[in-house]
Amino acid sequence: MGTTVEYFHDPMTTHGSNGLEEHTSASKKSDVEGKAESLEKLDEGYLQYGCSHYKRRCRIRAPCCNEVFDCRHCHNEAKNSVNVKPQQRHDVSRQKVQRVICSLCDTEQDVHQVCINCGVCMGKYFCETCKLFDDDISKQQYHCDGCGICRTGGRDNFFHCFKCGCCYSIMLKDCHPCVERAMHHNCPVCFEFLFESTRDINVLPCGHTIHMDCFKEMQQHVQFFCPVCSKSVCDMSKVWEKLDEEVALTPMPESYQNKKIWILCNDCNATSEVPFHIVAQKCLNCNSYNTRQTRGCHTTDTCQQ
Repeated sequence: MGTTVEYFHDPMTTHGSNGLEEHTSASKKSDVEGKAESLEKLDEGYLQYGCSHYKRRCRIRAPCCNEVFDCRHCHNEAKNSVNVKPQQRHDVSRQKVQRVICSLCDTEQDVHQVCINCGVCMGKYFCETCKLFDDDISKQQYHCDGCGICRTGGRDNFFHCFKCGCCYSIMLKDCHPCVERAMHHNCPVCFEFLFESTRDINVLPCGHTIHMDCFKEMQQHVQFFCPVCSKSVCDMSKVWEKLDEEVALTPMPESYQNKKIWILCNDCNATSEVPFHIVAQKCLNCNSYNTRQTRGCHTTDTCQQ
């Protein structure tokens, strides 16, 4: 029934072969124009809407407080500000978002990539699991099943370490020390939760993690040790050479020349009994001056208990 000639005159019998060609050409032209119009509608408002966190063409209704925000970060910033009573402060879970509002037609609807009313694409990148919309695909977003959230930077440039419980640069795949759940804690400097932070994160040689800008601020204040475990975060050999010279140029008084103390090296974790010096104490195992005194000794080398 659907394709019988009862609805159309046979072009071969009424207009000849030219009629068939004209009909086919007109049909193809109509299809192309329809697809072009559909694509144009999908791209309407592209990169013109959103907030400081995302370029997107929808807002979310937070299920926790039933209020509308541009994104979950906007919600969390507003609901955790100093103007909100401490007992009323809270975050919204990305996975629990169920309703979105189209920025072009204001239609509230369930979470979809394309608006059910006006047909606009609300985000070039869309993750149904994280309820994430983003028109700025230059971030190279991807969803990591191991992390359970979306990451940026390109899937091919990162790998998921299941012991550390997070994604690292592919350059660290075979050369990073694993620390269990390395990012599932607050930054040791600013105390922001690292796992879901949108700021760049630095993996220290010891395996602990810290915000990149916090790390640079530490360096500006001449702090070159991990704030978690106190291990050196860079090559300090030149500094140790300078300290060797300073120790040699600073002789201790005669009453201290036979005094020894026990030290713990923060870099290699070795304990040593070394001569006490006012400048610094050097590890006998790795030659690091990144040490701390654990207990003192008599000048007769009998340790005080």
